[in-house]
Amino acid sequence: MGWIKWLWPGMNLKRWLFLFTIGAVFSAIGIALVFNYQFIGFIEELLFRMMYMATGEYYKAISMAGGISILLIGLIVMFYATRQIIHSVMESVLPGENTSLMERIFRQRKLNKGPAITVVGGGTGLSVLLRGMKYITHNCTAVVSTADNGGSSGRLRQELGIIPPGDLRNCLVALADTEPLMEKVMQYRFKGDTPLAGHNLGNLFIAALAEAEGSMEAGLVAVSEILKVRGHVVPSTLENVNLMAEMADGTIVKGESEISLAQKRIKKLEIIPSDAKATQGAISAIMKADVLIFGPGSLYTSVIANMLVPEIKKAIIESKAVKIYVCNVMTQPGETDGYGAYEHVKAIVDHVGEQFLDYVVVNSQRVTAAQLAMYQEKGSMPVSPDVEQIRQLGIEVVANSLISTTDFVRHNPVKLAQTIISLVYRLRLFGKGMQFFDYVFVRQSIRNLEKNKRGE
Repeated sequence: MGWIKWLWPGMNLKRWLFLFTIGAVFSAIGIALVFNYQFIGFIEELLFRMMYMATGEYYKAISMAGGISILLIGLIVMFYATRQIIHSVMESVLPGENTSLMERIFRQRKLNKGPAITVVGGGTGLSVLLRGMKYITHNCTAVVSTADNGGSSGRLRQELGIIPPGDLRNCLVALADTEPLMEKVMQYRFKGDTPLAGHNLGNLFIAALAEAEGSMEAGLVAVSEILKVRGHVVPSTLENVNLMAEMADGTIVKGESEISLAQKRIKKLEIIPSDAKATQGAISAIMKADVLIFGPGSLYTSVIANMLVPEIKKAIIESKAVKIYVCNVMTQPGETDGYGAYEHVKAIVDHVGEQFLDYVVVNSQRVTAAQLAMYQEKGSMPVSPDVEQIRQLGIEVVANSLISTTDFVRHNPVKLAQTIISLVYRLRLFGKGMQFFDYVFVRQSIRNLEKNKRGE
C-alpha cells in the first residue's frame, strides 16, 4: 500500500493531481465538441445496444458497473503514466539514485523545511551523529572545533597556516549525498615514505579549495557543493587556537594531542588565545537553531573546546533552542578515565559556568564481554548512565540502547538518529518543526537506512 503515501499532507502532489483531473475533463468535453455531439451520441447509443443485446434486462446494472470499472482503469492508467513520466525525468536529472521517487520528493520538500539543528563538537563522534541527522533535516549545521594539532591536520596547519581540516572533512563526508567511492577518496590516506605519506586526500582537497577560493569558509562552501552536502559545516573559529589543560596534579599541558598523551586527570581546560573570535557562521547557526546538540566526541578536546571560544559560549547560553548533550558510550584514556555520564555533564556545565542543558542522551545498552575485554586492554570502560545524579542537576535524561553491535563500541547512527528524532518530535509536535506525517516518514527513511546498512 505504498502508493497511499503519495497522498500524504505536504507532498504538494494532490493539488496537481486534482488539476490534472480537471484538465482531463475539459479535454473530454473539447473532444466531444470537436467531433460533434451527434457522433459521440451515436457511439454511446451503439454501446448501449450492444450491452442490451448481451445482457438483456440486467444491462443497466452491468453498464453502471462497467462504466465505473472503465473510469477506474482510466484514472489508474493516467496516474501510472504521469508517475512514469516524472520518474523518467528524475532519472535523467538524478541518475544512480536508489531511493524511490516518492522518497526523493519528500527529501526535497520536507527535509528542506525540517527543524534547524546545530551540532557542536568535533572528532569521529560528531561525524557518527551527523550520518543520522541528515535523515531528520537538511537544516543541520555542524560547528566544529579547530584546535587539532596532530597528524595530517597538524602538519597542514603548521606548513600552510590554515585551521586543521581533519574534523571538518569528517563532518562534510558524513553529511554528503555522495557515492561510496567518493567517500573512500575523501578519506584516503597516503602511505609510503614520500612527503605525502600520512596526509589525507580529503585534507589536501579542502586546503587546495580554501586557497583557490581565498578563505577557509569559502573553500568549505565549495567542497559542500561538490559533495552535495545536506547541511552546513562551519569552524568555531578561524584563529590559530591551541588547547591548554591544567591537570589534577597542577601540571600544565599544551596542545590537543599532548593532553590525551599526558594520561592525567584534567582539572580545567583553556584555549590560547583566550579571546579568540568565533566565526559569524557558527554564532548564527547557534542563535537560529531550534535544537542544539553537543557531542558525542572527546569531552574536553572536541566538545568543551568549542565552548571555550567566548562568543560561542555566550551564544549557547543566550540561545532559545532546546539543548541536548549526547554522552559518550566509552571513556577515553587520558581524558575521561573513570568518568560516568554525570562527570561528563558536570565538566561541561563547570566550563560554561552555568547549567544550560535541557536533556542528556545516555546509552543504557550493555557492552558484550568480548567488547569489554578488547577495550579494557586500551584502558577504556563503558560510561555509566548515572540517570538519577544527572536529574538532580535539573536535566531530563533520555536513556536508550544506542551502541553498535560490531566489535567497536560506538554510537550506532541509526539508533541515535531514531532517539533524536523521537525527542525532537515530542518537543515540536505540530509546531514550528515537524508535523506528524513528517515524523512518520523520517522514521521510515531511517529504517530504510538501517536495511541498506544490513545489506552492505
